[in-house]
Amino acid sequence: MFYENDLIYMEKEESQVPWIKIFTKEIYKEFSDCPSNLQKELFDKILLCEKAMIEFYKPEKINIASLANYVPRVHFHIMARFRDDAFFPECMWGKQQREVKDLKLPSFDDFVSFLKMKID
Repeated sequence: MFYENDLIYMEKEESQVPWIKIFTKEIYKEFSDCPSNLQKELFDKILLCEKAMIEFYKPEKINIASLANYVPRVHFHIMARFRDDAFFPECMWGKQQREVKDLKLPSFDDFVSFLKMKID
């Protein structure tokens, strides 16, 4: 976990691409179950993460997902995608398209520092 407040927390998903997961602290099964202030907090942080990833990594595309079939609680995935990542243009859960060892991206720790400046 690299960020938390009273309502949510963020953690890194280990992946070839920059990938953040945002969870609600209190467990809700569906987004519509969340109180409106939590819905707003989630959307605000999703947008903030998207914009920060665009500015920092300059990806081809940002993917945002909320599936929660295996982890039946509200959470969102925000991923920076690149033409030469192993799965592009498929989703990160899709069929791998190519072997890629290193995308030569700036470090995720540097991104977290950049993101935290935007949050605070």
